[in-house]
Amino acid sequence: MILRPERLTGVHPDLVKVVKRAEGMMPWDIMILEGVRTVERQRELVKQGASRTMNSRHIPGIDGLAKAFDCAPAPAGKPSWAWPLYHILAQHMKAAADEMRQVIEWGGDWPSFKDGPHWQLPYGTYK
Repeated sequence: MILRPERLTGVHPDLVKVVKRAEGMMPWDIMILEGVRTVERQRELVKQGASRTMNSRHIPGIDGLAKAFDCAPAPAGKPSWAWPLYHILAQHMKAAADEMRQVIEWGGDWPSFKDGPHWQLPYGTYK
């Protein structure tokens, strides 16, 4: 089950479709932590060190849609921060994306500043 699905409001439908498909593959729930962000919220996260850029895919583009969201594995109905669970989540998200022929990017694959909860549509395909 997707917990807090209302937090996907305003997120690009191609990305929402992937997480909804992955939901059916998961051994436990997925909690949506954050979808759309305001510039002010992003500025706050950069100041706190929780993000490194003001060019966040969470901030809606000219089409009015965010191209990113954060989610967590929620095996007991609460978000977990255990990295092994994020790797399981990533396997299912990537499998769902492949099945749907959708390219997605996971913050856990970044070479620095690993961000396990972060999922986004690529810049090259989605401006």
